Amino acid sequence: MEETEMQLKVKKVTDKFTESMYILANEPSVALYRLQEHVRRSLPELAQHKADMQSWEEQSQGAIYTVEYACSAIKNMMDSSVYFESIDRLLKHAIAVKDQLNSAQGRSAAALQAPNPPASS
Repeated sequence: MEETEMQLKVKKVTDKFTESMYILANEPSVALYRLQEHVRRSLPELAQHKADMQSWEEQSQGAIYTVEYACSAIKNMMDSSVYFESIDRLLKHAIAVKDQLNSAQGRSAAALQAPNPPASS
């Protein structure tokens, strides 16, 4: 019986030892160490991704500003079409008046250059 009792004690000791090793292997400090290792390895890459994303965001914001500015300029141009039409009418009127002045000046110049009939004595 001594041998059976000894086997039970050995089994009990080995079970306790195994349980202790399992607890130590899975202790939170070991998990935190593994987590720290992972963060240390992956942090530079994540920082680079963050910098890239910030750069892309700045470029995107610049492009958005440019597009919004262009849309605003086009809208303002469309709103000013009334003024362009008025300018067009005024220019056509000015050209017509200038043509009238030129033809009036041409007639008066022709009348001045026409030979006077000789006077009879």
